[in-house]
Amino acid sequence: MSRIAYVNGRYQRHAEAMVHVEDRGYQFSDGVYEVCEIWNGRVVDERRHLDRLERSLRELQIRMPMGRAALSQVMREVVRRNHVSDGLVYLQVTRGVARRDHVFPSPDTKPALVVTARSVPAGAGDASAQAGVGVITVPDNRWERVDIKTVGLLPNVLAKQKAKEAGAKEAWFVDTQGFVTEGGSTNAWIVTKDNTLVTRPAEQGILKGITRQVVLDMIERHGFAFDERPFTVEEAKQAKEAFITAASTLVMPVVRIDDTPVGNGHPGELSRELRQRFHEVSESEPV
Repeated sequence: MSRIAYVNGRYQRHAEAMVHVEDRGYQFSDGVYEVCEIWNGRVVDERRHLDRLERSLRELQIRMPMGRAALSQVMREVVRRNHVSDGLVYLQVTRGVARRDHVFPSPDTKPALVVTARSVPAGAGDASAQAGVGVITVPDNRWERVDIKTVGLLPNVLAKQKAKEAGAKEAWFVDTQGFVTEGGSTNAWIVTKDNTLVTRPAEQGILKGITRQVVLDMIERHGFAFDERPFTVEEAKQAKEAFITAASTLVMPVVRIDDTPVGNGHPGELSRELRQRFHEVSESEPV
């Protein structure tokens, strides 16, 4: 069955969907995106994802391409037309199509919108979660405004490729002071030997992950010990547990950092519990 994409007002065959050569997302990475999990026929944490989308657009002075309710309906229609029960829906908004010029185009330039969806088998990440994954560390060479979820991801692409070549799942960026910031497409966490969960504050230097926020909600609900502060690579290597979070991975245990096993080299109890309880706390609405 053919996949369907939404591109600037039209539902099209995925194989034939395209954007204009002078779309500013293509020429300048002048756009933002969001990815929502589809779980059991429900859109997970849509409200929070659209809140973050609107914030990213405001920070770049790009208009919403349509009203929020209409955008929600487009998302759901793309999910339905692709018959996705479990998987991901992707939204991308750019400043639109205009003659190539670094400065903003005319204010009446219409933002461009692309929405796609694809199926991912239910439980596809469970095998990885049971075994745990490895991460490598790389210098953080990204621009300072990583709090905006832009499509300008070249440093992330290079870091993720380096991780793949090293046999790892993710790369953790490390700032000039030796502190872990975040992963190429995930937030980074550790669990100390006294069972305290630690993750870096999201005011600056990292993206305020939606899955990260759900984990924070779980921490509050269940009364887990928590410390929101930076941690070094060395502290992470000495931690009892480590894990990463994202909409595409949920809570994924980390069992190796560079060449160093984390804890006993197996997924930790707290990481496994957070993964198991994730959908008890996340928001979800039927497609």
